[in-house]
Amino acid sequence: MKRILVLGCTGSIGSQTIDIARNLKDQFQIAGVACGKNRDAVTKLCAEFNCEGTVFAEDGIDGIRKLVENSNADIAVNGIAGASGLEPSMIVLENGMNLALANKETVVMAWPIVKDFARQHNANIIPVDSEHSAIFNLVQKIGSENLSELIITASGGPFRTFTKDQLENVTVEQALNHPTWSMGPKITIDSASLANKGLEVIEASRLFDFSPDKVKVVVHPQSLVHSLVRTKDGMMYAQISDPDMRHPIYGALVWPEYKETYLNPFDLFDHEMTFFAPRMDDFPMLSLAYKCSQLNGSYTIAFNAANEIAVQAFIDKKCRFTEIPEIVSNTLQKDWSKTPDCIDMVYETDALVRIEAEKSLNIICGGK
Repeated sequence: MKRILVLGCTGSIGSQTIDIARNLKDQFQIAGVACGKNRDAVTKLCAEFNCEGTVFAEDGIDGIRKLVENSNADIAVNGIAGASGLEPSMIVLENGMNLALANKETVVMAWPIVKDFARQHNANIIPVDSEHSAIFNLVQKIGSENLSELIITASGGPFRTFTKDQLENVTVEQALNHPTWSMGPKITIDSASLANKGLEVIEASRLFDFSPDKVKVVVHPQSLVHSLVRTKDGMMYAQISDPDMRHPIYGALVWPEYKETYLNPFDLFDHEMTFFAPRMDDFPMLSLAYKCSQLNGSYTIAFNAANEIAVQAFIDKKCRFTEIPEIVSNTLQKDWSKTPDCIDMVYETDALVRIEAEKSLNIICGGK
């Protein structure tokens, strides 16, 4: 019986983790739950699973720390969205607990620090994003020393076929209407702008120790192939499944084993699979992410924080969809070359970037 701690229990990843535990009670027990604001939801889950819970907005980071320390969990699933998920990841690792990681910011903002911390505390980090879960499994089977490239698939989002002129006038409601995945609003808009794919390029480069130029992106609208790898002899190998996040979550929970699940196995019949090159000129967030990944220093922190400010401005209808990359690009003109050597410095840099991004928002959008 594996004990699971669920951070971000009311979000998409957390809810699907709990669904797995409900359906596989002989394998998993919920050891604790945490969410941002919904006290009622946490109370109900604690009663259902006879576990402790915390609400971040009320209990703060001390609530997360206490929950982790008291949970006696074997693995924690971190599905917290945004930069606020970084410190919970560190607390999990500090307690020598394996981390099933769906929080991109942990890797994008502080990977060198997080990686060393995990090693110090003898804890494993298992990626939960469908793309990185796929690469993680392919790397384990084939060996990274045998690979020449990592290929991440992108659905292309709801605007894949839109012209540059059409992109100028897209609405928040259109951006939130993802064709294949059900996700939270921020990540859904990131998917529409390809910022999410840019973050995943940074993640893949860091998680698997590949230079950014060896991490490729291919648009695959059906979201059936989640990632591919190319071996040194030129062959390509893919991981294929239905677009259901319970597959990579379950894979992380049972790692390093492979076990039968209640989820339906993928059937090749009656499926179409198509692949296209990403339109990087029309979706510049992807090229900006590559640039930041190559520059290193604090540029990936800057990319992430500026994008969060810009996306929220778009949600609040203070900027247009096509102004998101303008705000980010303008913010990146500052010098973010200093490499943080501790988590406090990561957060200090993040805060400075957000100030600069707000200035960029006002310059580009006139404070509307």
